[in-house]
Amino acid sequence: MNIRKIFDRDTILHLRIPFSLFLLPVFCFGVSQAASVHVADMAVIFIALHLFIYPGSNAYNSYMDKDEGSIGGLEKPPPVTRSLLYASIIFDVIGLSISLIVGWQMMLLLAVYVLFSKAYSWTGIRLKKRAIAGWATVALFQGGYTFLLANMAVTKQFSVDWFTSKNLTCMLFATLIIGGSYPLTQVYQHDEDGRRGDRTISYRLGIVGTFIFTGIFFTAGAGVALYYFIKYYSVVQFSVFVGCTLPVVISFFNWFLRVQKDRAMADFRNAMFMNKISSVCMIICFCVLIAANASRTQWTLW
Repeated sequence: MNIRKIFDRDTILHLRIPFSLFLLPVFCFGVSQAASVHVADMAVIFIALHLFIYPGSNAYNSYMDKDEGSIGGLEKPPPVTRSLLYASIIFDVIGLSISLIVGWQMMLLLAVYVLFSKAYSWTGIRLKKRAIAGWATVALFQGGYTFLLANMAVTKQFSVDWFTSKNLTCMLFATLIIGGSYPLTQVYQHDEDGRRGDRTISYRLGIVGTFIFTGIFFTAGAGVALYYFIKYYSVVQFSVFVGCTLPVVISFFNWFLRVQKDRAMADFRNAMFMNKISSVCMIICFCVLIAANASRTQWTLW
């Protein structure tokens, strides 16, 4: 196996490593709500997830989809080759191996994530072609399950005792936010998804329906956030959340109004802009919460 040939320019582009930024907010949320943080383990799981597991999933999804149009993070994707399959396997193995530093429990939890990400794209199961099953898989595993991965890793708590009402509420919040935002990433792919036979949630809802669906889930997520921050912290922390998400809400409604006037506005560039502004704002929000909770968090290097 020629590693240099596998990881050529086209393969590296399909890994879409910068696209992992869009999944960073949930990781930051998991850290922000930890009572104790082992910094080394936090760094390890960040590297395993964002530099290997997520890019590996991106490569596998590209290999299975064989997209010719724009995909998340790539407006003009290069041709798909079998190198993407090999690159995906290599990245998965490296990511899982790195996670062993945190513990065998973390490796098993990540392995479950990898299996479901493959089931989402693999033609033998192809959850992606089933609107509800595909959407639910992404919402749970990129939302609540990723919160679980991050929080368990930094606290080194791998037992049923972790499943408190506080942590379960966090998982629900993360699932609602990802469940609401994910269909927007598909809103410009309806034609290609239709030709391939993938009846995604966004395809089923239509363009306007996707925006309404997202608005409902964002509202539900805000409601859970209100309950959570008031119950476990204070109105100040909820105010931080509201302040940081305000640009996201304004951008969302501005885009929705433009789409109602012209459906062509539901395109790749607008979708990626929405992704970027929401990711950056949520990262800022949770980093502020990390700083706000620093005095009550036990920080250790190892």
